[in-house]
Amino acid sequence: MKYLSKFSLLLLLATGLFVATGCGDDTTVIESVDVSGTVLDDLGNPLEGVNVSSDLDDDDTSTDASGAYSFSAGAGATLTFTLDGYRTETADVSTGVDSETIDVTLDRGPGALFAESFEAGGNKVQDPAFAANSIQPTADLGAAGTGIAGCEDVSYKGAIDPSGTPWYEGWSFYDNLVNGDLNSDEFTTGTIVNVTSSPDGVGTTTWSPNNTYVLDGFVFVNEGQTLTIEAGTVIQGKPGEGAEASALVVARGGKIIANGTSDAPIIFTYEGDNGGSSAQTRGEWGGLIILGNAGLNTVPSEQRIEGLPETELRGVFGGSDDADNSGVLRYVSIRHGGSNIGADNEINGLTLGGVGTGTEIEYVEVVGNLDDGIEWFGGTVNAKHLISAFCGDDALDYDMGYRGNNQFVVVHQDATVGAADRGGEHDGGTDPEDAAPFATPTFCNVTAIGNADSRAITFRDNAGGFYHNSIFVGFNRGIDVEDLIDADQDSYKQFEDGNLALQNDVFFNIGAGDRAADIFKVTQN
Repeated sequence: MKYLSKFSLLLLLATGLFVATGCGDDTTVIESVDVSGTVLDDLGNPLEGVNVSSDLDDDDTSTDASGAYSFSAGAGATLTFTLDGYRTETADVSTGVDSETIDVTLDRGPGALFAESFEAGGNKVQDPAFAANSIQPTADLGAAGTGIAGCEDVSYKGAIDPSGTPWYEGWSFYDNLVNGDLNSDEFTTGTIVNVTSSPDGVGTTTWSPNNTYVLDGFVFVNEGQTLTIEAGTVIQGKPGEGAEASALVVARGGKIIANGTSDAPIIFTYEGDNGGSSAQTRGEWGGLIILGNAGLNTVPSEQRIEGLPETELRGVFGGSDDADNSGVLRYVSIRHGGSNIGADNEINGLTLGGVGTGTEIEYVEVVGNLDDGIEWFGGTVNAKHLISAFCGDDALDYDMGYRGNNQFVVVHQDATVGAADRGGEHDGGTDPEDAAPFATPTFCNVTAIGNADSRAITFRDNAGGFYHNSIFVGFNRGIDVEDLIDADQDSYKQFEDGNLALQNDVFFNIGAGDRAADIFKVTQN
């Protein structure tokens, strides 16, 4: 208890914060109250780390592991109890008492409920203890979840079997990166054949490893045409930005049959590259764009793909055939792309717009792209054995209702701070955001290596999606889910409805912390 002289009495009479204990000139005045109590959640569990602050004092405190707190607050003050993910509560301190007990219950808000799914889904924080120059775990990470629709059952977590030979060995640029070498191996090029942009497309033709095909502008495989690329063939793109950029575009109704092998992969790169190029060399040409007839969730149901000029009519994609077949990509390495065509509109390494399940994609890598590594715009295409490494923006990006299945996926960011954005940028819809079909793809057995400035995954714009049996290491932040205030449909609603889940995943060295609430976050807008 503290005491004040009579000259403060008039002020205290106005606030009622006094107790008279006798007659004459001496008045005993209560200025502060010793407050203590316990903070629980709405299930009766103690809450640690709740901030308790007073509107009349600069001091604050926080609850301990048992949910208990204690401090001295001004008589008549209003206390505020806050904890990230929980709904804030207030309580008033009494006047005319020396001490008071104030117990509070904080209701679990979206953040707390999403954080609770961390352990409920079998996720955990653990060092995978990668072997030297490898992303093969040596630690026992526990049993992998099985019976996942769209994924084959395996006994391990992450993209690489701990007891087997990594599937990226021998054919990929990434094989060098994981061993600490930023440069690609040298490879043999053939006789230069220039392929120029033409409204007639390339026709139905075959490209062989005896030649090196240099793309000059936007080269199209038109509707009804099939481009076959034999194993070991090198395709190079000329440099340029805007209308001068170079890319290979498989138009809706066209097909690409790029069937490489582990001994003779098909390589897409920039003009003049025959190996020895750095993974940090980006934006030297465009990229590979494949467009199909599978469904989107946009209005209208057909769209123009980003990365192409607005005047290009062959850039339209989307339709109603979810089983559409755009061909085959197998043992394909796409390097150093991402030309800017204007207004920060870069080309992704591999763009898949409205591509259907009839298309076969496996053993495909994107290395050193200036923009996103792989981006899906709607569609249903499935894939296995994907790599997105050292890309300047997002490693994996989807939008417009994409709903395919992907397994054995490597994400590896350049460790340079600021060199990459998210491991996964996942959007549900564009216009409108809440349209069906919802974006609910499945990713199994992902190994994602981040950097100290990036986030593992963001779900927003009504995106759903599933990650199973995956490993996330070295990101600054973990998983973020958007919750739009007063919206009927958003990514948090997808979580509530069971269309967004992360299960049996492992997290390690996440800069935000190692608690569930540090790794699984809800952002309210």
